[in-house]
Amino acid sequence: MCLLFVAWEAHPRYRVVVAANRDEFHRRPTAPAAFWNDHPEVVAGRDLEAGGTWLGVTRAGRFAAVTNYRESEPPADAARSRGELVSGALLYPGPTGEYLRQVQRRRRQYRGFNLLAGDGDGLWYYSNRDGAPRRLMPGLYGLSNDLLDTPWPKLAGGRTDFSRLLAGAGQIDPEALFGLLADETPAPDEALPETGVSRERERWLSARFVRGAEYGTRSSTVLVVARAGEACLIERRFRPDGSEEGTTRLDFHLTSAGVRDMRESL
Repeated sequence: MCLLFVAWEAHPRYRVVVAANRDEFHRRPTAPAAFWNDHPEVVAGRDLEAGGTWLGVTRAGRFAAVTNYRESEPPADAARSRGELVSGALLYPGPTGEYLRQVQRRRRQYRGFNLLAGDGDGLWYYSNRDGAPRRLMPGLYGLSNDLLDTPWPKLAGGRTDFSRLLAGAGQIDPEALFGLLADETPAPDEALPETGVSRERERWLSARFVRGAEYGTRSSTVLVVARAGEACLIERRFRPDGSEEGTTRLDFHLTSAGVRDMRESL
């Protein structure tokens, strides 16, 4: 996952709104979003190479997503898949804050990451390239391949558009969110961050939607969870040339416990 916008307790109708792009090598085997056979409460795509996921939600109202932290020289001993951090957050039986403190203790086993995870008790953020896990206040947040809300051009512009699309109290149009994620405009050179890659590659990666023969935006995901408990996850998948490969829409209702937790947290 390389671009993620989240509205947490920031809309009168929806408790959670997510718009996200997953950038990955096209050769990496991936299963489309679905209810997992081994954990039917989980709704997510699946990395078939390591078994985890990049973004998911559960019928109980848990949500989690991860982005990679871009660094030129990652630790040599960081061998574990970052996707297991998301599936671990979704399946953890206790409070999310407790789970993230456990992740912090084993942070050196992973390459750089940003992890957002929420439950009925709130939304939390942790990066193994930052400090301790912290609980977030209601609001709009953005993640790319640096720390939370680092104003890279695609994050700053995307967050402005995201905020505009969430203005008002009406129903949110998923297609408008997909349009936000589909922008292929690169940032001007003077606005590009310096992350240790070439200027040409930095320019290519600066677009919200990254098109590439070997690496690029594999999927876009929109997730909305209404305060009454209705939830919808839509995943749109893409070929290396950027054409659409398929779309999956999963509508479901949170369990009574999940809805109760949502209401009690207000």
